[in-house]
Amino acid sequence: MTNVVLVGTLDTKGVEYGWLREKLLRTGVEVVLVDTGIMGEPRVAADVPRAAVARAAGTELSLLRSAADRGAAVTTMARGAEATLLRLHAEGRLHGVLAIGGSGGTSMATRAMRALPLGVPKLMVSSMASGDTAPYVGSSDITMMYSVVDIAGINSVSAPILSNAVAAIAGMAGAFARASGERAPRLGAGPRPLVAASMAGVTTSGVDAARERLTELGYEVLVFHVSGTGGRTLETLAGQGVFAGVLDLTLSELADDLCGGILTAGPDRLSAAGRAGVPQVVSLGALDMVKFGPLESLPRRVLERGVHVHNPSITVIRTSEAECAELGRRVAAKLRAANGPTAVCVPLRGLSTLGAPGGPYHDPRADRALFSALREGLRGSAARLYDYDTHINDPAFGRSAADRLHAMICAQRAAA
Repeated sequence: MTNVVLVGTLDTKGVEYGWLREKLLRTGVEVVLVDTGIMGEPRVAADVPRAAVARAAGTELSLLRSAADRGAAVTTMARGAEATLLRLHAEGRLHGVLAIGGSGGTSMATRAMRALPLGVPKLMVSSMASGDTAPYVGSSDITMMYSVVDIAGINSVSAPILSNAVAAIAGMAGAFARASGERAPRLGAGPRPLVAASMAGVTTSGVDAARERLTELGYEVLVFHVSGTGGRTLETLAGQGVFAGVLDLTLSELADDLCGGILTAGPDRLSAAGRAGVPQVVSLGALDMVKFGPLESLPRRVLERGVHVHNPSITVIRTSEAECAELGRRVAAKLRAANGPTAVCVPLRGLSTLGAPGGPYHDPRADRALFSALREGLRGSAARLYDYDTHINDPAFGRSAADRLHAMICAQRAAA
């Protein structure tokens, strides 16, 4: 039997959730309706009432209704929804989850969805889905569907959109239920150990060579695009211990974090593998640039630096000598704190396609500032540093980095 969970506030969206439940039942799935409302009376009966959701968060509904801080009460119910979805999943009663809403409903429902494992179908129909969805999706695999109109009744626009959502979650949940019956392995439990690799368009050749070599050595390689979200996802999974090793050859998100670029992964980038003791081989790919938005959107302070149009959506500037020195210090500080085997591979002839000899961002002086600060910061630490008289996209560099990571993983396992 396939089970789809609907989670939302049944005081404000009860009519719509009742409609969704009837549609889902007609597809042959079982439905569990979870109420996360607080104040008004539910307009449709829930399978998991709001009082039970509040208790799952460790409190009572009456206390939340009387709370002076409305925001804190909503956050508590979101925590209860998270605990409820995890319980239903553990009981085998959740093969997919669907929610609808505006900003508040989307924030609450997606927080609960993000707690579920990767691969569990998660669909959010939201009026917020046409904008920046990163706060809602985070590093999970939530599917966002734009509602076009607000979720306020069933009408000629919302009905076909919500019907598509019903068909989508029923199909995804059915496929997931069948795979669960076949005991599909959890992430990291397959026959080949997992390795994470970071890549950007400007480091593709080197990372591809490393990926191919690691595949030859028996690993399954998951490549994460350093788009901000990609780096955060890599960090999340590394912290969960699903990787045998991390090949972090592309660190451009650190440059964006330092210089105000649009693709930052936050200050914790390049931290999780070290904290978890996971073997990591790190390089300095794309630290020679900072990514901004379309050319026409750039402020004067950026335009005065000189820009390179990477594509219609991304414009980049070259990191300065001072910025490179600071990046070297930051990378070194993160790697000094690592609890596991750590190596840094330094490609002395360039950090990206743009920074290669003859490229628009070829700046040996700025690169040397990066290298010098990194060496000084790692002095006396357990991290090993290796210089390569090559460019980061040289296939030999990628293969050597892969071999080095393989040796570190084998040595750690032998010592365990």
